[in-house]
Amino acid sequence: MLRYLANLSTGRLILWCYFIWYGVVLVRYFDPTPRVWLTSLGLSGIVGLALYISTAAAGSHRVKLGFWPTFRLFLMPFCVSSFSALVKGKGFILVFSPKLGETLCALGLCAVLWVIVRVAKRSKEKAADPAAAADASATVAEPSEQRQA
Repeated sequence: MLRYLANLSTGRLILWCYFIWYGVVLVRYFDPTPRVWLTSLGLSGIVGLALYISTAAAGSHRVKLGFWPTFRLFLMPFCVSSFSALVKGKGFILVFSPKLGETLCALGLCAVLWVIVRVAKRSKEKAADPAAAADASATVAEPSEQRQA
């Protein structure tokens, strides 16, 4: 997990924040009505297929997409349509909840993820740079050497 976070691109980090935002709304406004989810699934299939065709097969050269990029082409329309259905009539302004606490919760979770990713990237950089690690250990060793003298 730490390796995944250390190698996470900015684009994917933003996508994870979108998913966190969606998750906060999903947990808060979940609707068990099958119609919401079946409609979202249907739209996901239609729009996801259109996105796949426009991305992989509409140009003069066919593009081979991996599993996860293809999955995201179908997941995003599902999330958008179900988000819309869940917040309809709830007073949202664009994607922002009328309840400040919900918006702050989503922003806070995204901020925590950004911090964790930044720490993981710094740890990876330190591990990859043995000179920096040696400097850091020498700096730590200096005070104890001074006490012995």
